[in-house]
Amino acid sequence: MFILPKQRDRIRWVVLFSALFSSCVAKPPREKGTFKNSDLVELIKLDPTIKLDIRYATSKNLAGRPVYTEARAFLQRPAAEALSRANKALELLGYRLLVFDGYRPWSVTKIFWDITPATGKQFVANPKKGSRHNRGCAVDVSLYEIASGKEVAMPGEYDEMSERSYASYAGGTPQQRALRDLLRSKMEENGFTGLDAEWWHFDYKDWKSYRIQNIPFSQL
Repeated sequence: MFILPKQRDRIRWVVLFSALFSSCVAKPPREKGTFKNSDLVELIKLDPTIKLDIRYATSKNLAGRPVYTEARAFLQRPAAEALSRANKALELLGYRLLVFDGYRPWSVTKIFWDITPATGKQFVANPKKGSRHNRGCAVDVSLYEIASGKEVAMPGEYDEMSERSYASYAGGTPQQRALRDLLRSKMEENGFTGLDAEWWHFDYKDWKSYRIQNIPFSQL
């Protein structure tokens, strides 16, 4: 069946609205055990040279609509300080970090899961388990060139659900692969582990020490 563009947009909006409603009535998983106290830090207040491109506060994301009301990024303090150290190491090579996302409220993780088809589920976290973003210990990041102030080109785009997102993808140009590998090496040197399926996603080493949270940015 052929669907007109306006009809497609209307259907997509209905699906997103349903996911938003579902995420509001659902609750994060209950966790047992002892966890560290949350200490979420706003990244640009800790290190103003980190640049933000918070796609989830715009329509330029996998939902096609804003899912954040504010273009801000937070991490637990140890992770934020480690990210700043990685940023300073990259400065010596002519680059700095460009952050797409940090702490993510659990309700947004559920939205992404609900609207993503089965073929793309490997690129989104299952809300039944929660995301490391929900703990404030995961960051989505790329590089920008200091001289030009522009984002560098990687083998694939951020949030692209294709083989180009894999950290081991052999396509793209040699320069793109070199920059992807440079990002990964500096992040790993500072306590982060890269996700194989997403070149941009990095988890801080202490992520298990923090609870899943669902606090909106407006309360941070």
